[in-house]
Amino acid sequence: MGATRVTETLVLSLLLLLSGSSATQRKKTRAAPRMPCKQMVFYFHDILYNGENAKNATSAIVGAPAWGNRTILAGQNHFGNVVVFDDPITLDNNLLSIPVGRAQGFYLYDRKDYFTAWLGFSFFFNSTLHRGSITFAGADPLNKTRDISVIGGTGDFFMARGIATLMTDAVEGDVYFRLQVYIKLFECW
Repeated sequence: MGATRVTETLVLSLLLLLSGSSATQRKKTRAAPRMPCKQMVFYFHDILYNGENAKNATSAIVGAPAWGNRTILAGQNHFGNVVVFDDPITLDNNLLSIPVGRAQGFYLYDRKDYFTAWLGFSFFFNSTLHRGSITFAGADPLNKTRDISVIGGTGDFFMARGIATLMTDAVEGDVYFRLQVYIKLFECW
């Protein structure tokens, strides 16, 4: 009985000693900041259907709260609106530039007391410059600049991971906005 107690005490002391030294070791070594393996800038142009612009619209309200409708964004910070989009992606901020792909997905306005949205979308590339897709998701507090996650990709962007910094580049009422998307990939295959 006494030998078992001594053995238990020694094992416990050894474990505490080892765990304390590894924690100290972890504190001493700090990982260097990772550099992106690929960086790109694109623009996407969103034209919301407003009941009169069906020919040019690239997005539409598909869900609205009881006090809203599907052609005008609801009051109260657009809370409850769900919008799907199929927007052109360009290399510069000109809507009439040749598209290099499409931004397809949705955004929903998710707070009544504050102007914010949640995004889920993919960039589908169809140019000779890039082939495949990049998938994004995250909260968008609608500040001047904000970051969302790059959560995957296909083709040239197979299993991509990283950050996309969104910057509102232009706004025309509730009908048109243009985002600059600065993509930094930290996992490239």
